[in-house]
Amino acid sequence: MSETIRVGLIGLGMMGRHHARVVRETEGLELVAMADAMGDAHKVAGKLPLYSNVSDLIKHGIDAAVVAVPTGLHEEVGLELAAAGVHTLVEKPIAASTEAGQRMVDAFEAATLVGAVGHIERFNPALQELRRRIDEGELGRVLQISTRRQGPFPARIADVGVVKDLGTHDIDLTAWLARSEYVQVAAQTTLASGRQHEDMVVAVGKLANGIITNHQVNWLSPMKERVTVVIGEKGAFVADTLTADLTFHENGSVATEWASISNFRGVTEGNVTRYAFPKAEPLKTEHEAFRDGILEIDQRYVTMREGLQTLRIAEALIESAREGQSVRI
Repeated sequence: MSETIRVGLIGLGMMGRHHARVVRETEGLELVAMADAMGDAHKVAGKLPLYSNVSDLIKHGIDAAVVAVPTGLHEEVGLELAAAGVHTLVEKPIAASTEAGQRMVDAFEAATLVGAVGHIERFNPALQELRRRIDEGELGRVLQISTRRQGPFPARIADVGVVKDLGTHDIDLTAWLARSEYVQVAAQTTLASGRQHEDMVVAVGKLANGIITNHQVNWLSPMKERVTVVIGEKGAFVADTLTADLTFHENGSVATEWASISNFRGVTEGNVTRYAFPKAEPLKTEHEAFRDGILEIDQRYVTMREGLQTLRIAEALIESAREGQSVRI
């Protein structure tokens, strides 16, 4: 394989059109063909060949593929690409079930191919800056990670519920920020849209290193929110991944003179700082990580094995809500 990686794109829906743009913008990648059984609704193919199936795309000659089809098709498409020796970046979640995800992991590892999952929040500049500052000890011991991810209902999602579609972002970014895995979870869900899948989840969890977590995720809110709060010994970081802003709320040393407030304050009020740092587009950074993994430069991409573990936690949350009890991982 030459240093220019020939990329095929499968699935030309809402995410597919963004992948097409970013692959075209990323050095070292060349978008050479596309495939979608439903055609090119967003007119992104241009002069490139557009096939109706994956087999013809593979025959065209590709080194790598980006898979942006519905979740229920991830396994079928992924296994065909693995059998053909094609490095693959598949949108999250890795698959519709852990059994399907395990088969994908096994196939790509057996073929020694790069199998990546598009957990894009890892590449959000606010969260990357947050992780760097946590690693450098700016919070001291981390005590809790909380996330809020809510917004209006997306009609394009029909084959999975909010836990597997949106909640997997929060599961993955939390374990990644903390550098620790979940050991126990509990959840409550709501079904409000008339579908068979949940539309809202409130979940709590505990990581192996003792950090506690809570997540509020839904498709039922009129306002869109993407917030991660990390509380530690020295204060709290607040990351807004919609704006890629990161703010630090410091535990201060200024005494509170108002007695009725000081009676119940656990810490004193300190300075609030919003940081300035470079803000690259997360999808572009994700594709660069996929490229660098194929070229064996580094392994910043989210592996399929990591994606499978995230899916396991998502299924544990659904089980907890169904059974009405916490689940140990």
